Amino acid sequence: MRLEVWGARGSIAVSGEAYDRYGGDTTCVCLDTKAGETVILDAGTGLRALGNKVLDEDRDTFHFVLSHAHWDHLLGFPFFKPLYRKGVTIHIHGCTYAQQSIKNFLGTVMQPPFFPVTLDDVNAQLVFDDECKPHFEVGCMCCESIPLSHPNNGYGFRFAEDDKSFAFFPDNEFSHPHPGGRAFDDYRDFVRGVDVLIHDAEYLPEEYEQYSRGWGHSRYTDTVRLGVEADVKQLVLWHLNQDRVDDDVDGLAALAQQSASEAGRSDLCTMARTKLVIDV
Repeated sequence: MRLEVWGARGSIAVSGEAYDRYGGDTTCVCLDTKAGETVILDAGTGLRALGNKVLDEDRDTFHFVLSHAHWDHLLGFPFFKPLYRKGVTIHIHGCTYAQQSIKNFLGTVMQPPFFPVTLDDVNAQLVFDDECKPHFEVGCMCCESIPLSHPNNGYGFRFAEDDKSFAFFPDNEFSHPHPGGRAFDDYRDFVRGVDVLIHDAEYLPEEYEQYSRGWGHSRYTDTVRLGVEADVKQLVLWHLNQDRVDDDVDGLAALAQQSASEAGRSDLCTMARTKLVIDV
């Protein structure tokens, strides 16, 4: 599978020269499977540019896997141009607690007066899978799910294609127990040995303790510890803070790399950025 990042910011999209190198769009990742299927993880603002690309390539079938219903993971969906094309089929997978069904919360995003076109008015065929199953299939890939430790709930995922594996935890907090969330050891066991792990690493420890405990996001130190203890081959640090300009992201990356090196894993960390491509 090939993984391409289209947005890695958290909470709200940002723009300007200070964000050029890492990008300003919110969470969206595209997985291309060996069978040629297009799997899209979350529908943040990065989805708009991805939609333009796949439309130019005449792709007509897409699989969405949605982690949760916070705005920064959904706001790109109404701007995904294939949504308005006849002959396009979009399969939408996801597990929710507080947000009711996937169809309901996508319909709310596209409901007047918030958006002029309703979900019922799009031309693509939408196929919804709302079942919260621990094991399911997305195209040719096998997928496992586990609840996130995050406000309003949500799920993290592990994908497998042949002997390759990838896990996706865009928003997850280790140091504060959210209803339905799991313990650190449960997440470690879930992602153990994956080739690539995307995981929330938004905060410096001092930022976390000062004002953000309980907001649903992790200290980079906890995320690096997870990658080391789970023997992950490549850890991608995620949910870049909206106020952390590129130079500050460089500083966070250096600190994470130092932490991983001290644990004997100098090869572990990669900082998320728009247009990052990883062949798994």
